[in-house]
Amino acid sequence: MRRVDVAIALIYDDAREKILMVRNRSGDSSYWSLPGGAVEPGETLEQAVKRETKEESGFDIEITSLYSVREAFFAEAGHHALLFTFRAYIVSGKMEASDPDDDIMEVKWVDIHTANEILANYPVKMSISSEESAVGYSFHGRV
Repeated sequence: MRRVDVAIALIYDDAREKILMVRNRSGDSSYWSLPGGAVEPGETLEQAVKRETKEESGFDIEITSLYSVREAFFAEAGHHALLFTFRAYIVSGKMEASDPDDDIMEVKWVDIHTANEILANYPVKMSISSEESAVGYSFHGRV
């Protein structure tokens, strides 16, 4: 299996009631996720999450801390994925999808309850809290 590192941004609004999400194109359908993507060769996790967030949402960010590390084997794709989610905040930019791959259809603020409902249906599940907490780790087996 090929190792794939993924860097993801968890960005709260000022009231910590909503988080930034992006709608991804997937063939003839779509799905919502946090901004982020694969780390490119020679790129750090921090560089990757900043690049991906800028491309997908239009925002420049700064990282505050590590929120979670999740791990899964995607047998069909032949990937061993490590997903690093970072707490971050917006420093500049405006909300717009400028993804060079044209995979992002929409960017919006989503309330935490709705975001958790969306993320609970993913093979590599994630739960979001507005509370500061220790870094979480979870192994999701083969998906």
